[in-house]
Amino acid sequence: MPGNLVLILGDQLSPSISSLQQADRARDRVLIAEVSAEATYVKHHKKKIAFLFSAMRHFAEELRADGWQLDYVRLDDAENTGTLSGEVARFAERHDVRRIVLTEPGEWRLARDIDAWSAELNRPVDVLPDERFVASREEFAAWADGRKQLRMEYFYREMRRKTGLLMDGDRPIGGKWNFDAENRKAASSDLFMPAPLGIEPDGITREVLDLVGREFAGHIGDLEPFWFAVTRDDAEAAFELFVREALPRFGDFQDAMLRGEKFLYHSVVSLYINAGLLEPLAVCRRVEAAYAAGDVPLNAAEGFIRQIIGWREYVRGIYWLKMPDYACSNFFGADRPLPEFYWSGETDMACLAAAVRQTREEAYAHHIQRLMVTGNFAMLAGIEPRQVHEWYLAVYADAYEWVELPNTLGMSQFADGGLLGSKPYAAGGNYINKMSDYCGACRFDVKQKTGDSACPFNYLYWDFLARNRDKLDGNPRLGPVYRTWDRMTADKQASYRESAAEFLATLF
Repeated sequence: MPGNLVLILGDQLSPSISSLQQADRARDRVLIAEVSAEATYVKHHKKKIAFLFSAMRHFAEELRADGWQLDYVRLDDAENTGTLSGEVARFAERHDVRRIVLTEPGEWRLARDIDAWSAELNRPVDVLPDERFVASREEFAAWADGRKQLRMEYFYREMRRKTGLLMDGDRPIGGKWNFDAENRKAASSDLFMPAPLGIEPDGITREVLDLVGREFAGHIGDLEPFWFAVTRDDAEAAFELFVREALPRFGDFQDAMLRGEKFLYHSVVSLYINAGLLEPLAVCRRVEAAYAAGDVPLNAAEGFIRQIIGWREYVRGIYWLKMPDYACSNFFGADRPLPEFYWSGETDMACLAAAVRQTREEAYAHHIQRLMVTGNFAMLAGIEPRQVHEWYLAVYADAYEWVELPNTLGMSQFADGGLLGSKPYAAGGNYINKMSDYCGACRFDVKQKTGDSACPFNYLYWDFLARNRDKLDGNPRLGPVYRTWDRMTADKQASYRESAAEFLATLF
């Protein structure tokens, strides 16, 4: 009797994935495929492609060792069709499968394609829920139903109650749900900075690096040095190192930025979680245990756990609740093209140069670099949100549309008009100067407000607020800011607007 095709996607590298849990090793057969369509629908960073292909190959070996029958299609296999649909069809012909089984994909475009497979292949297609998330899509939709505001903080509290993480009965340990106010310290260069665990590439990874260097030479980014973990054991070792060496100070300095320090106290494990090498709830339980043992302070443990069961779960819920229309959000009607320096890193603005060059090198930048440097500049400058979204999706190793799109369009660009955030994350140069040491090495002067030598963030900030006043004037959190603008003389206001226009003219 023919068995089923069990399709494993590139971000489903978990033995606990629902499609495997419901499969039969003796009868069913697994398919994992490297296809060009998934590597090129945006031009993904070379290091991101290499990470996923190597992790997929290692996961295939793990499954074979565990007794699974498995077909693995490499990118350069002669008969590779280049698409998941094509490879599923080819597999179905090869093995005469009864039905196709997979765990729900993370991206809407794949879900749309999969909806057509049953008719195209004349076989049933079973799409199972992704049980690696705390909240199902249906649970989030039920939570959102009837609410005037979908604020993450209230959803996060529900996830704390559901999981029991950092809870004392029905109350949060420490008496507060959120310790974010304690997590905004600026770092200094004399701090000890632990490095994330680097893994020497093995033979499988070396083959992948050669393949990616050959096939994706025109994509952004440095391929080597390649140090990402590509197996479950190595990803777990990387996380354990973070818990021991960096987590105790992660909370205090998670918003800080320093020249020459790419990672500070960040975990750099989001790529492993999002690809399936680490289980989200398991890493949260490990952090909770470290707090309970007295190894890390509460603000660090809570801040980390909030990113996983709060923000990560929340943006996934928003994505599936609002797609596909959400991808077209453009509240401000921004229409400028993405500047070339987002790809090259060639700009005199030290903060942007550092963030983009690091991104080119590592396929990584931490959340404040993304939100308050590259994201803040794009919003202030009026860059079209979809171009910003596609850049973030392409360049970061942890980026998948379900998590990246709401973060970019909602939190970073305020393109959804306030669905995610209560106000735009807009800031002038003073914020960057406070949280980093970039400004001391910049050719622009953060203390100057207008003119050729002034920090562009300063005048772009006021220009952004002035040109979008009709959309933002009613925002209660911006009332004091607009009152400050109104107290300025007409000449001062004009100076800000003129400096912004002159600067933007040099970019486009």
